[in-house]
Amino acid sequence: MDRDGVMRWVADYERAWRSGDVAAVPRLFTEDASYRTSPYAEPRVGHTAIQAFWLDDEGRTFSVSAEPVAVEGRDAVVRLEVEYRDPVAQQYRDLWVLRFAPDGRVDDFEEWAYWPGKPYSAGAEAAGE
Repeated sequence: MDRDGVMRWVADYERAWRSGDVAAVPRLFTEDASYRTSPYAEPRVGHTAIQAFWLDDEGRTFSVSAEPVAVEGRDAVVRLEVEYRDPVAQQYRDLWVLRFAPDGRVDDFEEWAYWPGKPYSAGAEAAGE
């Protein structure tokens, strides 16, 4: 996978997410893909679980910009700026850690989201930072 391929995948993901196109999930993810919304979250595994998650977030208005931070073999890290406007306004930065299958679909998706004004780790929060 190269940077252009990663960005094509991100653009396809965004287009499908934005339109609520759960039928695109099999084009984006392998059949047994693991999808985590945070590093320690229980993974949603497989198309049906990913589609159900997408349906839970349907109909929200947002903008996103993305750029690859690193691409090495099957692995990529992408930095995103996300802003939701409806129904709840929020802005955050996100890192996606992606592992691509040989066919260009993702077989492991891990998200690391960071919100403004929030500590960057549980240790910082416990220490009162």
